Amino acid sequence: MATTIRPPHTRVGDPLLAARLERALEGEVLFGAFDRGRYATDASIYQIGPIGVVRPRSHDDVLACLDIAREEGISVLPRGGGTSQAGQTVGRSLVIDHSRHLRNLLELDVEGRSCWVEPGIVLDELNRMLRPHGLFYPVDISTGSRATIGGMTGNNACGARSLRYGVMVDNVLEIEAVLASGERVRFGPVSANLAELNGGSYAGLVQDMRALAAREADEIRARTPRTARHVGGYNLHRIDPRGPHNMAGLLVGSEGTLAWFSRIRLKLSPLPTHKLLGVCHFPTFHAAMDAAQHIVELGPSAVELVDRSILDLARAIPAFARSLPKFVRGAPDSLLLVEFAGDDPARNRSGLRHLGELMADLGFPGAVVEAVEPALQSEIWELRQAGLNIAMSMKDAAKPVSFIEDCAVPLPHLAEYTARLNEVFARHGTSGTWYAHASVGCLHVRPILNLKLDQGAATMRAIAEEAIELVRACKGAHSGEHGDGLVRSEFHGLMFGSRLVGAFEEVKDRFDPGGLFNTSPSKIVRAPRMDERANFRFKPGYAALPVETGLDWSPWGGFLGAAEMCNNNGACRKMAGGVMCPSWRATRNERDVTRGRANSLRLALSGQLGPDALTSDEMLQTLDLCVACKACRRECPTGVDMARMKTEVLHQHRRRHGLPLKDRLIAYLPHIAHGARETRALLNLRNRLPGAAALGERLLGFSARRSLPTFQKPFRPPMTGRRTTGPEVLLFVDTFNRHFEPENARAAVRVLEAADYAVRFPDPRGERPLCCGRTFLAAGLLEQARAEARRTLESLKPFVERGVPVIGLEPSCLLTMRDEFLALLPGETDGLAGAAKLLSEFVAEERGAGRFTLDLEPVASRALVHGHCHEKAFGAFGSVLETLGLIPDLEAEAIESSCCGMAGAFGYEARHYDVSMAMAELSLLPAVRGADDATLLVADGTSCRHQIRDGSGREALHLARVLERALPSAT
Repeated sequence: MATTIRPPHTRVGDPLLAARLERALEGEVLFGAFDRGRYATDASIYQIGPIGVVRPRSHDDVLACLDIAREEGISVLPRGGGTSQAGQTVGRSLVIDHSRHLRNLLELDVEGRSCWVEPGIVLDELNRMLRPHGLFYPVDISTGSRATIGGMTGNNACGARSLRYGVMVDNVLEIEAVLASGERVRFGPVSANLAELNGGSYAGLVQDMRALAAREADEIRARTPRTARHVGGYNLHRIDPRGPHNMAGLLVGSEGTLAWFSRIRLKLSPLPTHKLLGVCHFPTFHAAMDAAQHIVELGPSAVELVDRSILDLARAIPAFARSLPKFVRGAPDSLLLVEFAGDDPARNRSGLRHLGELMADLGFPGAVVEAVEPALQSEIWELRQAGLNIAMSMKDAAKPVSFIEDCAVPLPHLAEYTARLNEVFARHGTSGTWYAHASVGCLHVRPILNLKLDQGAATMRAIAEEAIELVRACKGAHSGEHGDGLVRSEFHGLMFGSRLVGAFEEVKDRFDPGGLFNTSPSKIVRAPRMDERANFRFKPGYAALPVETGLDWSPWGGFLGAAEMCNNNGACRKMAGGVMCPSWRATRNERDVTRGRANSLRLALSGQLGPDALTSDEMLQTLDLCVACKACRRECPTGVDMARMKTEVLHQHRRRHGLPLKDRLIAYLPHIAHGARETRALLNLRNRLPGAAALGERLLGFSARRSLPTFQKPFRPPMTGRRTTGPEVLLFVDTFNRHFEPENARAAVRVLEAADYAVRFPDPRGERPLCCGRTFLAAGLLEQARAEARRTLESLKPFVERGVPVIGLEPSCLLTMRDEFLALLPGETDGLAGAAKLLSEFVAEERGAGRFTLDLEPVASRALVHGHCHEKAFGAFGSVLETLGLIPDLEAEAIESSCCGMAGAFGYEARHYDVSMAMAELSLLPAVRGADDATLLVADGTSCRHQIRDGSGREALHLARVLERALPSAT
């Protein structure tokens, strides 16, 4: 029975439909405004709210969804990582998110080099499973840390190494799919003899597609681009009317419009055992484009462009600033990254040598930086893979916009095409960013426009039309990698002609006669205008609601501007490497990832979720599992700082709703600790007295499964320090190291004095000890935090003015002076921000300058080191390893861990305990348990040490105590 699609706006958030789905499915059904808002965007310029969202737990759940959608007359939209650049995964449809549950490797044939997977499996996760077998899936797209195989199949993804391995359609062997009728069909190789299919609906489909391909054979030959990259329309050119062909090739690139993919069989490739990378420097962009055609003749596996705009932006991003000097010489206008890979090292070396010779012949002698070490190669590729997000890190309202970025032209035309396109940009008063696949003539170019303005949208339209004409003149393809979606489907008529577009419509109608799949609005065929502003993320009338903020957001043009820095590319959804985003790794819930939170904030701040959304319970729930690790501040290529945004939201919420008792106790901990000098023993009974922990959980919400920090006799500065003529340093002892672990402060004093530094302490002028205000920030009490910041700043100012370093022990406290102080007291704290250093940073810098000359003694042969999230976010963790390297015979190894899961008070709360432990179990606790008793465990964060003790029974030491142990016996 054909589906009759009803007007989708009448079903958006429909509670009756949601209830029906909940009865039929085991998985989650999400119809609330916040959830629908989080799925209204992908990485494109579009925003279209879905009817609702389901996260199926099984294939049966999906089949039930399809049945209900067919009966209810609504469209369904399959979605993976939500990283589509062209608007494929947004629409007024029922979104089916495969990425949480349907993500398994089902079968692996090592000898046959193939595997069956579910559509929600992420590329990088699949490759981690394949690596022990010497195999990988070679369509290595830059979003591989979060892109799913189902989405890649739907988009006909390509990647940097398509020159060697081909694109998705070349590496998909079979697809098991469900048709609009509900029938399950396996699409795969078919022979010339249709009788072998034994009739049935699949045989009928094959016969009809062959007949269509035969009828339009001349048009297909005449209109299909002959470029190395072409993914537009339906792959009718892959259908051989007379001979064998693969029917799966027709589904690849169909963008969820023809069928639902339940399983996908992939062709795998052997892992190359040896790689070399040459970084070619060019003085002009045109020279780089002209050279690409010659470099390809050397047989590289990849030739990728990084232009000057990407390099300039990357220098301002902490994650890349330190890497660039390792491979960029001088101030090139453009780089071409040329990789030679394979099992023959001699051949790769020969390729790299010939590359240098070729560059000299082209007039650029000595312009190749050779990257031989795998670690350096990885850093270079990370820069290239982040090209899109780096381009989007511009803080202006005008940003690089994706709409013509996937045009591909034959290599001999590449220099001419790019030069003429730059002329188009100049005529329209703008410029563009360029990066990506020079090897196949497919460059991701993004003109810089402000789509919040009518003029910006009009300019986009004009540039798109002129670019299409240029592509046609150069005999190229308008859709060369990221698919058609909403942004390119409109132009199929210009590129393919009306007859071939009509054939595409016949394909859609034959597979999906009622329009069940991804048709609201339609993609590939019968698509709306690409500049229909009602479908834009920034719709007419888009503006910020008035909000009196507690922090300074002027560097982003306001609080809304900071939220808009998220471009939805989803780098925060990675499951390995770095820290970001620990709560996502524990829950795989879009609400609990930086992207989901940023989208919710953007919608709330622009009034799209109602006037009070910012201070609503739903917003508080959205940010509840953000542990303020600040990993996004460093690892998000656009620099989204969700920790700071959470602080602002908490501030707004507290002003409206007040502060619960538990949060008040946490916020005022520095005050309580100072006043608890006479009641320490009584407070410490909580951990020992039977029933006290359970009572505390009922009354205050602190988990009975946790011990709480134990009050100690507080640290007091020594009355007289060691006599020395050495330089002064100021030791800032935070609340935690003062009252709960004073041995760390005493160890730091001893180490610094042994190294001949005169240790000074700030004078709180008769008041309680200084505090950074971190606990107030965590509770959203910004006025109290500002008061603490000002008190601290005034006390430290005399030392800072005479150049005395301010040394701290607790990363979250000390680094508050380099970060939040700037937003609390804008324009007042620059000197302190430069003077504030962690102990490890100070020792490493002094050692490098030849001033820290203390000889140390061996303490152990091995140390496992867990980096505090803020140490990593501010690039300070390397100094911990460097400082430990001063201890003789000690091999210090970093644990490849994300957040420990404790995150200040987060892990102590009963409602967070399970998530906290899930974060710790991702990598930290397994590594700790795997260490022998002789291995030192090192962690600078007090919460980290507590989590390690609770989760493993092992004791971790602060760096200061490890250094103290290594002091010479006579010291």
